Amino acid sequence: MSEHSVTVAWRRTSASFDSEAYNRDHSWSFDAGIQVRASAAPAYRGDLDCVDPEEAYVAALSSCHMLTFLAIASRNRLTVDAYEDHATGFLEKNVHGKLAVTRVVLRPQVRFSGSVAPSQDELKRLHEQAHQGCIIANSVLTTVTIESA
Repeated sequence: MSEHSVTVAWRRTSASFDSEAYNRDHSWSFDAGIQVRASAAPAYRGDLDCVDPEEAYVAALSSCHMLTFLAIASRNRLTVDAYEDHATGFLEKNVHGKLAVTRVVLRPQVRFSGSVAPSQDELKRLHEQAHQGCIIANSVLTTVTIESA
């Protein structure tokens, strides 16, 4: 149906390639020339000022859920004025004893306007539909939980 490409590029800038010394910073290049500075997570000798893969993974899940939610709300003639999510991913050992992002908790806050606003039950149903339709959530093994206020 579609393809999605990214170029990930890294070059050694350290004098040695010792595991304690080599640089983790690299770049992600996307469509239209968009570049993101990336690195390992700080716990793995990465640069705190860069995006790490675990953060990007959580962001991708949150972003996909939001975009799916907005599409569903629009089709239901609900007017969304604002959407904000403070998502958290948890790096833990999985059932095989390997480190993985095993859970992601989404905490979307949605502000509606117009003459129709969903009830709490309807809002929960919209989020469930968004989760079921989210391409990223359908692509991973991570358990994704949505906590709404």
